[in-house]
Amino acid sequence: MMKILILNGPNLNLLGTREPNIYGTTSMEACCAQLRANFPSLSLVYDQNNSEGALIDRLQLAAKDGTWGVVFNAGAYTHTSLALADCIRAIGLPVVEVHISNVAAREPIRRQSLIAEACAGTISGFGIDVYRLGIEALLGLKQTITTQSE
Repeated sequence: MMKILILNGPNLNLLGTREPNIYGTTSMEACCAQLRANFPSLSLVYDQNNSEGALIDRLQLAAKDGTWGVVFNAGAYTHTSLALADCIRAIGLPVVEVHISNVAAREPIRRQSLIAEACAGTISGFGIDVYRLGIEALLGLKQTITTQSE
């Protein structure tokens, strides 16, 4: 069974109640339940941490524990963390960067991602559905890699 890590950064533990006009009213627990129902053939593992170092540790663990790819919402660390970008490059797993809001339409600081260049791609602005789209992007990448190796 293909294992995908869904990893959230700081303050995303507050989804459902945090600034609902920006992030919606769906909790991450509800989102994960829906994702598991939509992708029953996948092993979807969810983790969240407010600490940059803990996110790095979790990404490094993913590279060793059989995880195939990562859907990663780094939250505000997206715009500040070279350490996360370096980690993504180092682990050798495909990582899809996701953002619930359209970061390109927000404050200027949020328009730059320091992790984007290290990721396979970025999905932004489609609400909580970015997690489903991120999984689908990883599945498409897996299909492309499989086809190319045949």
